[in-house]
Amino acid sequence: MTDPAFPEEPFSAPTPIELAATPLTVVRYEGIGLEGLPAAFDEGFPALGNLVGSGALDPTGPALAMYHGDPDGIFDLEVGFPVATALAGPLPAGDVSVVGSQLPAGPALATTHVGTYDGLGAAWADLTAQAAASPSGVWIEVYVTDPSEAPEALRTDLILPVKA
Repeated sequence: MTDPAFPEEPFSAPTPIELAATPLTVVRYEGIGLEGLPAAFDEGFPALGNLVGSGALDPTGPALAMYHGDPDGIFDLEVGFPVATALAGPLPAGDVSVVGSQLPAGPALATTHVGTYDGLGAAWADLTAQAAASPSGVWIEVYVTDPSEAPEALRTDLILPVKA
């Protein structure tokens, strides 16, 4: 069975889904803002990539970022991958610590943005405007395509967990 957070095909429109508590392996950043994203991504994803390359980490899906809190203000960030089993304890990876986490189980609204990352803000605004329920304070971006692909072809699935 396919995890509803990681479909093969893009979401055709805002789509209600039921998230499973999928285990994740992540690098966690606390109390950052939008200006801190480039540094967090540039540090976290290469560290995770080194673990994948060494065989210490075996992702079961695409890279993702999970924002906790106000994405326009100060928030906590997790960057990582879904895995079959979350880590039992921290795993050092260069200058960062990789830890276990999970997607929040429950109702969510999902859509797909195709294009540059610069368009994600507008895509989030559209998704949030169409949510019938209140956002839960967690915002998930799933980076389905490799960032080295042509910017206009990048696929990012946006998942907005909502209060039941």
